[in-house]
Amino acid sequence: MKVGIIGLPQTGKKTLFQILTGNEIKEPSKAAKPVPGAADILDSRFNRLVEMYDPKKNVRARIDLVLLPKMEAETIAKGSIFKDIADMDAICHVVRAFEDDAIYHAEGSVDAIRDFEMVNSELIMHDQIFVEKRIDRLEAMVKKIKDEDQQKELVLMGRLKEFLESETPLRRIELTDDEEKMIRSYPFITRKKLVIAVNVSEEDLESGPLLSQFQLRCETQEIEVMLVSAKVEAEIALLDTQEEKEEFLQDLGITQTALESLTKLCLKSLNLISFFTVGKDEVRQWLVRKGARAPRAAGVIHSDLERGFIRAEVFKYDDLMEAGSEAELKKAGRIYVEGKDYTVEDGDILNIRFSV
Repeated sequence: MKVGIIGLPQTGKKTLFQILTGNEIKEPSKAAKPVPGAADILDSRFNRLVEMYDPKKNVRARIDLVLLPKMEAETIAKGSIFKDIADMDAICHVVRAFEDDAIYHAEGSVDAIRDFEMVNSELIMHDQIFVEKRIDRLEAMVKKIKDEDQQKELVLMGRLKEFLESETPLRRIELTDDEEKMIRSYPFITRKKLVIAVNVSEEDLESGPLLSQFQLRCETQEIEVMLVSAKVEAEIALLDTQEEKEEFLQDLGITQTALESLTKLCLKSLNLISFFTVGKDEVRQWLVRKGARAPRAAGVIHSDLERGFIRAEVFKYDDLMEAGSEAELKKAGRIYVEGKDYTVEDGDILNIRFSV
């Protein structure tokens, strides 16, 4: 699962990417093409499990992040930026809301809402141009040969065009399974989930009015939004110990870092949940699609576990914390044996029984 980070020039997206992934971009030329990276999913439940089991090894789940070239006149005109975005599973758009006379703004002034809406319009325009070209081609083909599938697609494209002309992203349209299949291979950008990271100054991190302005626009378009200060996050990253970082956050009144907030929103956007495997040898966090059955979750761990799935022993993270240990949980009868039809829930702890 890849999340592409986009934004106008000088928004702080490169700084945020470097903080999230630990990848330092020293050569400016590298930012002219997609830069891959990965970020740990920070989850307090994982930390508690590691403390409880004290394993020889612990492995966090990770999410792939890709820093995409800045959106400016040249990349938009060439269309290359849209091809890069189309390769992503979700998008994180970094919007500048901080004032700094030493850092120029491409539009001459800082206006976060204006910049968000401008980029949003470019994404919608990209999809609209594709739809219009596809309609022209389908109409020409249908005139030659009366093909039922092409006629169905032509009707669907007409619906998509109406949506886009009303400045509505395609993630808002409801499609049947057959309609989903029709457009699955097409490079629609506004079908993708979108997270807005509004990059603010330290004093605006708790800016309710700014967040409300964005939420008002984003809720109707199925967009997640958060405030972040890349400058503050960079300062946190320089601190040596976790204790120092927590103390720094407390002083600022921040409950969680940008990495925690952003990865949570990305997981939500990608419809992913976390489950865990635990023991003295290893505590590990895994990601699976929300609604997945137990065999599919087993397959995330290893294909053999899905192929030879027999059953899953399941207990809940909250139950474990309340009981204090697996032994106490077992005494209370709160470790459950589930079969192939069990739907995995966020925070489940699984022990897979299999045979191959």
